[in-house]
Amino acid sequence: MTHPDISRQEFVRQCGIALAGSILLSNMHDKAASQVFRTIPSSGEKIPAIGLGSWITFDIGSSGKEEAPLREVLKLFAESGGRVVDSSPMYGRSEAVIGKLAAELNLTEKLWFATKVWTNGEKKGRDQIDNSTRLFQKAPTLLQVHNLLDYSTHIKTLRQLKEQGKIRYIGITHYVNSAHSEMARIIKTDKPDFIQIFVSIRNRVAENVLLPLAADNGVAVIINRPFETSDLFRAVGNAPLPPFAADWGIHSWAAFFLKYIVSNPHVTCVIPATSKPVHLKENMAACFDPLPDETTRKKMIDYFIQRTA
Repeated sequence: MTHPDISRQEFVRQCGIALAGSILLSNMHDKAASQVFRTIPSSGEKIPAIGLGSWITFDIGSSGKEEAPLREVLKLFAESGGRVVDSSPMYGRSEAVIGKLAAELNLTEKLWFATKVWTNGEKKGRDQIDNSTRLFQKAPTLLQVHNLLDYSTHIKTLRQLKEQGKIRYIGITHYVNSAHSEMARIIKTDKPDFIQIFVSIRNRVAENVLLPLAADNGVAVIINRPFETSDLFRAVGNAPLPPFAADWGIHSWAAFFLKYIVSNPHVTCVIPATSKPVHLKENMAACFDPLPDETTRKKMIDYFIQRTA
């Protein structure tokens, strides 16, 4: 399988963005007050608008050489004000790697772990949750039914755990637009704390119905695959950023793609995945004001379409 950061790494090399990423990270500490937070409707808790995904990127072996860049990613993530780290038993060793590195960095209690149930049957689901808790070395803050697999069974377990105070939030996830109708039904009938869906500057289907519906029903929204697993970087190639990007604190294509999503007020948190510290810096730079207004968001779409037509 193609590593999600390969094309982006080449783009960074060609354009010299690595240096810009370092500068942006240092600037963040001077602008901590302008970090973008979003409110979880069901509780009023505020979380940073950009988190960290772990699909593919944290599914590695246990050697020190493999762990080193991910240890730096987690360290920089926390230093940049990040909190939400999303994973799943589906992601191979990702939960184990996150739990181990977070403990070594003394970040276990500082980070906000979100994971999922991805199996059939109540017992297998409970066993999976117990294993995730063991790997993270604490109970996850958010438990989600991954891709709606055996939803009717697992939602009962998740509600029970929430009522017992063992987890704080429950949610559902999917990555295909065809699942939106079922997610809409669940939003209306069950009102989970969170939904997690796929949105990007190119895949904007959810913006018209599902995101406003979630907002109207007090459901928080996590966005996965904001870079379409690096496809967006391949799509723009070596194209320059538009001149207006700098006016909104956008100095990389990563920030361009992320700020487009974060500037939607119905989005609670975006979870880009990376195994590269320099890319983590670029991603977290998008979690700071200013955010594009509606007119600029339309210009961003137009510019992307022009450059990828």
